[in-house]
Amino acid sequence: MTSSPAAITPPQLSVLGSVLGSVLGSVLPALLAVRGEAWALKDAKHGRYVLVSAEWLAWLGQPEAAVLGRTDAELFDATVATALRAAEQTALAQNPNQNQALASEHRFDRNGQRHTFSVWRVATAPDASGQRWLCSVWRDLAPALRQETQLHTALAQIEQQQQVNEALRRELADQALRDPASGLYSRAHFEDQLRREVDLSTREHREFALVLIAIDPLSEQVRVAGVNGQVRVLEAMGGLLRSGTRAMDASCRLDEGRFAVLLSGVGLATAHSRMEGLRRKCATQIVVHEGQELGFSVAMGVASFPHTAHTQEELVSACEAALAEAQRRDGNHVTLAAIRFESGR
Repeated sequence: MTSSPAAITPPQLSVLGSVLGSVLGSVLPALLAVRGEAWALKDAKHGRYVLVSAEWLAWLGQPEAAVLGRTDAELFDATVATALRAAEQTALAQNPNQNQALASEHRFDRNGQRHTFSVWRVATAPDASGQRWLCSVWRDLAPALRQETQLHTALAQIEQQQQVNEALRRELADQALRDPASGLYSRAHFEDQLRREVDLSTREHREFALVLIAIDPLSEQVRVAGVNGQVRVLEAMGGLLRSGTRAMDASCRLDEGRFAVLLSGVGLATAHSRMEGLRRKCATQIVVHEGQELGFSVAMGVASFPHTAHTQEELVSACEAALAEAQRRDGNHVTLAAIRFESGR
């Protein structure tokens, strides 16, 4: 590289011979382990550039003659120049005999682009004339930041895809447990839930209710509508059960026209009140099929654990008996199982 006569005086050139031997020969090789780093050498007292690398000139977008002999205040705006000078003063304050490099980070805009640099600075000890030199190595962090951003984006996309896959897996698993027509759980899943509820209630001494539901004999309009009409009734029944029960409850379709509801933590009176409301909704529900208005009603039997039964088998039997009584009363009725009273209890 050639220097500008106006920028570097002959005494400076004579000093540079020894400076390059100590600084460029020992400090810079360690700092420039990565090829292609931009570096610059300054007169520490005045902050003027005396040597710069081709990479630094390329980033600065200036010819060598326009940089050598100038300060940062002449090349950058006041805010950037002040920040750079402050970092240099800190580096100059380090012990010069230890060749200790000081790292700092600088962000600024140039030529319409935002730049982030990691800068390492090291100052030499004073020479015979008292002159000190400041060497800086500049590393553009933009490529690393772009890679980091791309990595974060890729990881976020992978996580999002995993969440989608997990949601799909749960949806497919849930669909496998449900009846296609009503959208309610299958009998096998319901019986498993019932066993768990009995075990939980036994351990924690709490109550729950079991409800068996049967669709009353279909009206003439539904029978005329055939299978499709009956499917619409099942869909309507499933919708009413899903909307009329809580997330902690469990509803299922047992067989052709029979359903079951498990009401967790609910006693006999509360279960009767809720099922009476559901019965009225069923009786007033209108199902439209091919322009025809189809109606239906249901009979319900309600039992509770442990008030009407002390085992799962007894609970189901009590509920079956209550349902049979509701049907005997011509349906569209909610019947409670009898509460068992035992001496000494």
